[in-house]
Order: sequence, then C-alpha cells, then structure tokens
Amino acid sequence: MIDLRSDTVTRPTEPMRRAIADAEVGDDVYHDDPSVLALEARVAELLGKDDAMYVPTGTMSNQAALRTHTQPGDVVLAAVDAHIHLHEMGAPYALAGVTIQFLADEAGDGRGRFDGEAVRSAVPEIPPSMPASLFQPVTLLCVENTHNAAGGAVWPVELLDEVGTTAAEMGIATHMDGARLWNAAVASGRPEAELAVGFDTVSVCFSKGLGAPMGSALVGRQDLIDRARRFKQMFGGGFRQAGMMAAGARYAVDHHRDRLADDHANARRFAAGLAETPGIEVDASLVETNMVYFDVTAMDAGTFAERCTAAGLAMLPTGGRSIRAVTNLHVTSDDIDRALGIVADALA
Repeated sequence: MIDLRSDTVTRPTEPMRRAIADAEVGDDVYHDDPSVLALEARVAELLGKDDAMYVPTGTMSNQAALRTHTQPGDVVLAAVDAHIHLHEMGAPYALAGVTIQFLADEAGDGRGRFDGEAVRSAVPEIPPSMPASLFQPVTLLCVENTHNAAGGAVWPVELLDEVGTTAAEMGIATHMDGARLWNAAVASGRPEAELAVGFDTVSVCFSKGLGAPMGSALVGRQDLIDRARRFKQMFGGGFRQAGMMAAGARYAVDHHRDRLADDHANARRFAAGLAETPGIEVDASLVETNMVYFDVTAMDAGTFAERCTAAGLAMLPTGGRSIRAVTNLHVTSDDIDRALGIVADALA
C-alpha cells in the first residue's frame, strides 16, 4: 500500500527503534525523565526559545498554549480554517472558554495567511465614552505554519514579522501552530528559530513529517512554559516513562528534518503528473511542501478513493470532489510513479 492519507501514518525506522529501546527513562510527571529533558532542551535550542514542554499530541500542545495565554471570555485571532478550530474537537471553546475570530487572508487566495492590517482591523476601537469592560479583550493571535487546510502553505518570513510586530505593538500575545514548521523551514530555506522569532509560544510536532511515533512540544519563554506545565497535567498529559517516545522524537529531529526536501519533491512530482491526467483538476503551482489537494471531475471522490485503495493507493477524501495526498517518510519517487498509474486506472 502506498499510503498518502497523511504524514502521520509512518512507522519508526530501525535506527529510531534502537534509540527508543536504548532510551534512559525517569518519571516525566516529576520532570526527571532524562530523555524527555534532552528532547526539550534540543527543541528549545532549535527554535531559539527558553524552554520546551513535551506532550503526547499537537492538540494538547496548542490547547495548553491557548489556556496559558488567555482567560475564559477572551478573543483569539486566527485564520479561516485554522487547525485549532477545525480539527481540535471544539477544545478552544471547551477548555479555554475563548472565542475565535477569523481573519480574512492577506491576498484573498485562501492560503491561510493574513497581514498586519487584518490584525489591527480585528481589534475594536473603544470609544472614550465607553468602558473597556463592555468589550471582549483580544489577547492572542495564532498563525499556522504550514497551513494544513490551505494545502501546506508556507508563511513568508516577512509576513510573519509583520503580524508578530503588529500584535506586539497592540499588546496581543502570539502563538504559532507549527505542527509542520519543519516543512516550512525546509521549503523557505530559513532556520526554525528565524520563523519562530516573533512568537511567544510555538507548537511543533514530531509525528508529522519527521516520522516519530508520537508527541509534540510547546516551546517558548520560561514563564509561559512553566505556566503551561500546569495545563499539561490538567489536560491529562502527565505521562510517566515518556523517555522512550521522547528518544524517538529526538532521533527524528536530529536525522529526519533535512530529508523533508524529498517529500516536497515527491509532492511536486505527484501534482505535475495529476495535472496531466484527464478527470483531475489540480493547481500544481500551489504545492509548496508535502501536501497535494486536487479535485476529481470524472466521478465522486468517495468512489475514486475506494478504487485507488483497492489498487494499493490510500488517499483522503476531504469533502465534495476534493482529495488530499500527503507524501511522507515511506514514499519514494518510484511510489509516486506507481501512484499516478493507479490514479489513471481508477479514472478509466
């Protein structure tokens, strides 16, 4: 099976399995698991922040950040179709008690990016005659880099600087959902720390793209991570001998980041082949990282996906005629060529 449903479907490589088996462990709840501490220090260094907090999932990392930065009733600014809204099961509303206000994208192209003016426009001007207590405070700005629902779109570093600076000038905290920040760094040719510099906290994922079995980290200023550890425990994230999984994540961080360029090349190869396939509509120019979104015009997406799966190619229908394909650690350029053949056969 060529599995393009996601970059989360990978299995640990043999060297990663050895790192997991050999991991020195302690008790993460007491914050004394040496492998967890080593991972946290490594990731904080990579992103240029004070500290990091290892958690089981990206959702927990994002939601701990939201709870750390806000109070119930606050407003959080985010892009339309942000992961924290679409795919985290209502957690911002249930766990942090916040309202998410969506910002129009900067270019009107649906790529999940907005500019400083959109941030300024979202914050109401309070008339001198009105008490501030009558307005919901806007306390947090979130960006998603890469943006999942926009096909793995990468934020230009200049635009990140602009929105981060604007938020700071307005006294608004900043959080980056950087589940695939590793992909953004490779695609933009910029180090992770440069992409993270204007943000108080950043969430990064080890099981997406990098191929680790599980886990994410929330990275940021020391006082914010200290506060976030309370919410990690509150949300059920206090796991014990977590060092085995942390060792897998550490191996992935040290050995699998540069090879993301291969995933990006395979995604472009797949998109270019799809563009030449009758019955498929795709804009190959929008493929910036490891995601390809395309429409099936010859039949409904569900039937198409079932035919492909039966022939050995798994992809994810995302509604209507849309299909998502995500290249990953286990997919080679030969697999891409075989996948294109399966697509053609399914349409025929």
